[in-house]
Amino acid sequence: MPQITIDGKLCEFEGKKTILDVALDNGIEIPHYCYHPGMSVVASCRICMAEVEAPNPRNDNKLEMIPKLMPTCQTPAGEGQVVHTNSPKSVANQKSVMEFLLINHPLDCPVCDQAGECYLQDYSYKYGRSESRFDESKIKQPKKDIGEHVLLYSDRCIMCTRCVRFTKEVSGTSEIGIFGRGSSEQIDVFPGKPLDNELSGNVVDICPVGALLDKDFLMSMRVWNLEKAPSIDGITASGDNISIEYNEDRVYRVKPRTNMDINKWWTSDEIRFGWKFVHSEERHRSPQVKTEGESKEQDWNQAYEAVQAGLTGVLESRGSGSLAVMVSPMLSCEDAYLLGKLVIGLDSEAVIGVGPVPTSGQDKTFPGGYTITAEKCPNARGVRRALGQLTESVLDYNQFLAAIEDERTAAVILSGNYPSAWVTPDLAKAINGKFSVLIDTLPNSITENVNVLLPGATFVEKSGTFENHQNRLQSFDQAIKPIEFARTEGQISLDLIAKFGLGEPKRFDAHQTRIEMGDAFVTDVHHPSAESRKVSDMHLVQL
Repeated sequence: MPQITIDGKLCEFEGKKTILDVALDNGIEIPHYCYHPGMSVVASCRICMAEVEAPNPRNDNKLEMIPKLMPTCQTPAGEGQVVHTNSPKSVANQKSVMEFLLINHPLDCPVCDQAGECYLQDYSYKYGRSESRFDESKIKQPKKDIGEHVLLYSDRCIMCTRCVRFTKEVSGTSEIGIFGRGSSEQIDVFPGKPLDNELSGNVVDICPVGALLDKDFLMSMRVWNLEKAPSIDGITASGDNISIEYNEDRVYRVKPRTNMDINKWWTSDEIRFGWKFVHSEERHRSPQVKTEGESKEQDWNQAYEAVQAGLTGVLESRGSGSLAVMVSPMLSCEDAYLLGKLVIGLDSEAVIGVGPVPTSGQDKTFPGGYTITAEKCPNARGVRRALGQLTESVLDYNQFLAAIEDERTAAVILSGNYPSAWVTPDLAKAINGKFSVLIDTLPNSITENVNVLLPGATFVEKSGTFENHQNRLQSFDQAIKPIEFARTEGQISLDLIAKFGLGEPKRFDAHQTRIEMGDAFVTDVHHPSAESRKVSDMHLVQL
């Protein structure tokens, strides 16, 4: 395996890599702005340049210093090279580049959303000068609204061209270009063509400074106050690896986590901005029990007693085969398994089906390799797999509707948790006249008609496992607590299992549930790295 030495550290590498790639793979920081592993190399920012010694084949492979600084982002790594990023010549270049970049950059860090995660701030501290030598007036550039989700603060732009290359090479839409020359050069969108592609939010992530900003997150929270939990896309079947960033049990933004097997460095705007239903004012916050034809709020004990009384009455009067459960594809594998375990424990002949699987259009793959899936639920395959550990007969939605139309079915447990309307007229008709229990997060057309409503939790309020459209099982962590009196579907199932005397009372634990579910859910599940979770390092002192 070839080796190079970077700042005295011996580094091994495989294949064709640049010096910067090798450095980053080995935990060595070389400052860079324009370079991004998901796009072409332009070597325009020049801050990554370093002194390189390389074997000279014309002189018995003796090491010779290349007479000029080499851009490490563009220079191929070769056997025997010795790279110096902290030599006097390299350090002088870093300081010069930082000085040029800051000449016209506004000193507005206190009001910039990028503060706290800004490469310009970090590199200015590490590689820049302690004071400015520039006494002239700074050139002012305009602020612009360039798309539905993105604002452009041209003053802060350092012309790294990451956004330009992204729209050209990854999204393939080419809305952003470079206009003007010299000191008047700036990025902008073409006239009459705003930044409105399905991946537009990614330009905010890749901007190394505060030039491109997320309208949704603008001026809402300082990044050093945010905690970060590793999660999985809970809206579509893509299985995108994402980070839920939150503070005091409120989500502020969703960003992609790098996973080269799934979403690479990107995520879609649908996933990035589609979590708003989590904090909807319409969320179910407490159980409701239908009494004398009217739904009234009750506490959890009263709701569980109503469920127990209703299901026990049906089973005693109608016998086996009178119970049915519809498990939503929005639930995690663990939720689905425990809900199925509850129902089969009550009725071994129960009808078990998967809820409706919403779709929109067709899968769409972009030039950069990212795919937006047409299937708009995260776990249809995982729910079937989890229920398959309990029974061989798992019906799809249409089969389930046909099965519960049988007069033999007298009680139905339904789970929803969809971010939008999901109840079909056929379902509302099929459950009419039956004892019904609904576990859901948002109101729908049957909310007022069911006998018992139990408020569930969204995917950011629980931990579990999803199986994406490529049949990849991926676990995710809980970010925030369920709102007010809501509970996760797994906990509701465990509570009812204990209430019916089918098991001991216990708290929901996704890991222990996976162990119970079988080997596939232990060995085949991909877990987020320990570094994916981040706790805020801001210490608050009460005065």
